[in-house]
Amino acid sequence: MRDISIGPHGRFAYAARMTGRLIKICGLSTPETVDVAIAAGATHIGLVHFEPSPRHVDLATAARLRAQARGKAKVALLTVNAEVELMSAALDAVMPDIVQLHGSETPEWAGLLRGRMGVEVWKALGVKDAPTLEKSRRYEGAVDRLLFDAPAKALPGGNGEIFDWQLLADFEHTIPWGLAGGLTAGNVAGAIAATGAELVDTSSGVETAPGVKDAAKIAAFCAAARGE
Repeated sequence: MRDISIGPHGRFAYAARMTGRLIKICGLSTPETVDVAIAAGATHIGLVHFEPSPRHVDLATAARLRAQARGKAKVALLTVNAEVELMSAALDAVMPDIVQLHGSETPEWAGLLRGRMGVEVWKALGVKDAPTLEKSRRYEGAVDRLLFDAPAKALPGGNGEIFDWQLLADFEHTIPWGLAGGLTAGNVAGAIAATGAELVDTSSGVETAPGVKDAAKIAAFCAAARGE
């Protein structure tokens, strides 16, 4: 993992490295919330480029926020069933560390993107049952990480829903993975204990309204994820 200890937020980054916990705050849309997430010790931030989402940012804004976080946290650009032209334009404009696929993207498409675009590729999957997890093995070799989330509803993610974490505890993982879906400061420690998740991801769990991030909730989430 990139050393992000340099600068005024060093003690938080140091704590994150010592626990081995990766913490992603997704759906950030302002310079202020990017600063808050990094100061709180987030190792990853997520920028949503999907117009129906209340957390959507255009490519110019995403590029500015990515530049702000460079060298301090890894940046994931979230897209949903993006066509080749949009994906290419997004990567050229934003230059993220990670592309997070949050739609119905196939292993073949994910693998092609991973091989040609020179970025990490994560695939979010809604977990309904044990067979869903078995199907996730199709992404082995095609993605760098799976992000297990609650099943999609009106939006592909950020719905504040949880799923049965015991499914993950009983599953033999062969692909690096992270946990999302309804995580808050109040339940993230229990989620980590139940699943052994190396990476935890929250969006609506640190908001006061859809798309409106709360600095105190972000700080509390990161502290709870580190076991503080």
